[in-house]
Amino acid sequence: MILIGNGRLVTRDAQNHYYENGCAAVEGTQIADVGTTEEMKAKYPDAEFVDAKGGVIMPGLINTHHHIYSTFARGLSIDGYDPQGFMDILEGLWWTLDENLSLEDTAQSARDTYIDCIKNGVTTVFDHHANYMETTGSLDKIAEAAKDLGIRTSLCYEVSDRNGEEQMKEAVAENVNFIKKAHDDDTGMVHGMFGLHAAFTLSDETLDYCNEQKPDYAGYHVHVAEGMADVEDSLEKYNKRVVERLYDKGILGPDTLAVHCIHIDDHEIDLLKDSGCFVVHNPESNMGNAVGCPPVLDIVHKGITAGLGTDGYTSDMFESYKVANILHKHNTGDPNAAWGEIPQMLFENNRKIAEHAFNRKLGVIEPGAQADIIVSDYIPTTPMNEGNINSHVVFGMNGRSIVDTMCDGRLLMKDRELIGIDEEAEMAKSRDLAQKMADRINHKEPAAE
Repeated sequence: MILIGNGRLVTRDAQNHYYENGCAAVEGTQIADVGTTEEMKAKYPDAEFVDAKGGVIMPGLINTHHHIYSTFARGLSIDGYDPQGFMDILEGLWWTLDENLSLEDTAQSARDTYIDCIKNGVTTVFDHHANYMETTGSLDKIAEAAKDLGIRTSLCYEVSDRNGEEQMKEAVAENVNFIKKAHDDDTGMVHGMFGLHAAFTLSDETLDYCNEQKPDYAGYHVHVAEGMADVEDSLEKYNKRVVERLYDKGILGPDTLAVHCIHIDDHEIDLLKDSGCFVVHNPESNMGNAVGCPPVLDIVHKGITAGLGTDGYTSDMFESYKVANILHKHNTGDPNAAWGEIPQMLFENNRKIAEHAFNRKLGVIEPGAQADIIVSDYIPTTPMNEGNINSHVVFGMNGRSIVDTMCDGRLLMKDRELIGIDEEAEMAKSRDLAQKMADRINHKEPAAE
């Protein structure tokens, strides 16, 4: 038994309980009890005690769209790379990166990213992966890193026609093989989805092939109308907008993550609603790629479950929360916009998406939920209660305010010290591999055979 207490406990349960001096009791992988610190200590006198030191105790955060392999792009300089638009970014950076990532690079970038997630209080990660240099076995490498480091993760591989039919089919097989392995895993810590890049890199024949190969119990994880090139391609080739084409092809459904959904119209929002799919908003990435602001507030108002992700831009969900909050105020010219929708996306809808995938109670501190708990060192300067928690989060916390992280009952970080992880050695290995990859890209080192 472990007690995490002496802090301001935010449960995020249906009643939005708040304890000024709260404590969660953890037994095995689940939360056994919740109450005041005094009550829990009296009830479980022999339990190990993790002292929150007056900080904020809250459920572990969930990222519903990440790109782990983007870790190796940080600080990367590619000769001749001068993007003038989103397609230049895709071709010049991301597709160049994934065609030069080895399996060893993939494994290390996963370790780096999951370590960063632990430090930022993120305990569940939905990742969308590609490394066309060595596709087969890549999702296993990422899953091994997640298992070793103690993070819950959903993985998929990005199917695309951009490298020809052979590599497309290899990507499909990578999805199918991993989905089946994850389906047989009963730990509740790994989940498989069928990854698709975007409609403009996928022919109708490829979408049909994916539908034929995908296990019935798996959902798609796909980029939707992120850039105008996606829309223009769909209209030119198929006389349909992107969401309409994916809907007609059976890609959208109650197990699907439709990511971005920037350049969509009202009819497409209705189709998203009708399909029962989930939508994921990635504000920082959208702004950084200059692709636009999605109508995500309208999407939420339609009753679609829209979550929040980072798209590889960061592993800090607090950061994504802050940017989403101000992006939609700026975009609408309304200072009252997004106060309700964005926290709903992060704290309620991400939980719904994760619970649907993992079939576990997640993102909440209550008896029977998985013990994903984080502690921030934030000490409020004004009164804090169940009615103003979100304001304290958006203005007072960030990822680096997290001091303790627990996932599935396993303490991964305590007092900002990673447990059982040599971070210095991990980052040294990462820098070495990243440099070798950069040299391959800039033709300073021959590609691996």
